[in-house]
Amino acid sequence: QVQLVESGGGSVQAGGSLRLSCAAFGHTYSINNMYYMGWFRQAPGKELEGVAAISTSGGCTYYTDSVDGRFTISQENAKKTLYLQMNSLKPEDTAIYYCVADPRWRGGRCRIDGTGDFGYWGQGTQVTVSS
Repeated sequence: QVQLVESGGGSVQAGGSLRLSCAAFGHTYSINNMYYMGWFRQAPGKELEGVAAISTSGGCTYYTDSVDGRFTISQENAKKTLYLQMNSLKPEDTAIYYCVADPRWRGGRCRIDGTGDFGYWGQGTQVTVSS
């Protein structure tokens, strides 16, 4: 089993920046087998949305259109820490952000098709952007 713990959420004014972190805990073998990691978000009254993803081998990244060019996903420390650097934040970025991971091979493809792409989920961290 792998546990994902997010941190770094908070409140910021529009145009500001935040960096979310996700620490992975569990057996080293299980963590090292997480091929695919990413971030989802859920805004009030809306469905879960795949925001960004990365292959832990470093082969690909994916961003949903609304954050492309403003957010950057990265990882370090032998796949045990995932980051989401969020710049030029907008009020519509307000949401609970969830760290996600999955061990299944995706043939080098990072695009997020839906929540079913990920078997492991963190508890979430709140991001609030005020205008």
